[in-house]
Amino acid sequence: MKKLLNTLFVTTQGTYLSKEGETVVVKIDGEASLRLPVHTLGGIVCFGQVSCSPFLIGFCAESGVSISFMTENGDFLAKVQGPVSGNVLLRREQYRQADDLKTSGSIAKAVLTGKIANCRTVLQRALRDHSEKIHSEAVMRASQTLSNYLRRLEIEPNLDVLRGIEGESAYTYFNVIDHLITSQKDDFKFHERNRRPPLDNVNCLLSFLYTLVMHDVRSSLETVGLDPAVGFLHRDRPGRYGLALDMMEEFRPFLADRLAFSLINLCQVQGKGFQKKESGAVWMDDDPRKTVLVAYQKRKQEEIMHPFLKEKVTIGLLFHTQALLMARYLRGDLDSYPPFIWK
Repeated sequence: MKKLLNTLFVTTQGTYLSKEGETVVVKIDGEASLRLPVHTLGGIVCFGQVSCSPFLIGFCAESGVSISFMTENGDFLAKVQGPVSGNVLLRREQYRQADDLKTSGSIAKAVLTGKIANCRTVLQRALRDHSEKIHSEAVMRASQTLSNYLRRLEIEPNLDVLRGIEGESAYTYFNVIDHLITSQKDDFKFHERNRRPPLDNVNCLLSFLYTLVMHDVRSSLETVGLDPAVGFLHRDRPGRYGLALDMMEEFRPFLADRLAFSLINLCQVQGKGFQKKESGAVWMDDDPRKTVLVAYQKRKQEEIMHPFLKEKVTIGLLFHTQALLMARYLRGDLDSYPPFIWK
């Protein structure tokens, strides 16, 4: 099993990263503020005006540490990494299976089962823990509707119909998540899911967390040798990482949504940390962004019982575990792909 590797997030504008021996040095205003041995890192993510020395870039590529560059607000720009790992035969099998609509439908069904089941669990946990603070009847109806969608998935083989079920279940889920926000309601009111750009504070927070999940899922797929661009539910489109989008569906509600609600309800992020631009887009300031990154990294250190492996793993290892299970299925070692279902 791959050991849990941490991600170094760099958000301070003007930061310069360089190499000293086997160490990554973080310099702010010319002064070294942090030194990290490269073997402790799984990746480096740079936000905004953060630069790296060519020697560090080459060193990280040789050491299997990817460097991702984002805009200051978290939109992906580019990624630098070394040679792609994995067996070419695995990728060829992935491409063959992606061209088979029956196989694609089977994997899409598994992925959607994980997504919808985890959305339902988010609602059920809210009913269990905060029934006196939320609109229990509306949340309970939504939970029951998601259960109905799960039953429909069991008997539906058509890929287009499966996408329709996904859209309907997402509408049901997002229609009630405003009830799960129990504090700071004036600053964090959720009406509907919107992105590119996000138009309110909640969507801004969700989009940023989804970017972090996407980064980790994509890196894990590349680590086991799969092509993150060739998906089954999300079909090929230039510039889109279809398989990464497929797999992150399982983690959106469990990791990103729950963390967003916790940060808001515990007042760890506040409305003053978000700005609305003239275009209507909402941006997150540097301080709340750092708070989110620290909370995300901390959440990844927590342990959970894996439903398929029946053993405890850290949340940060779930991405890698699911990527391995996908690879095993495509190789024919498993009869079906077992999605991550949180209980």
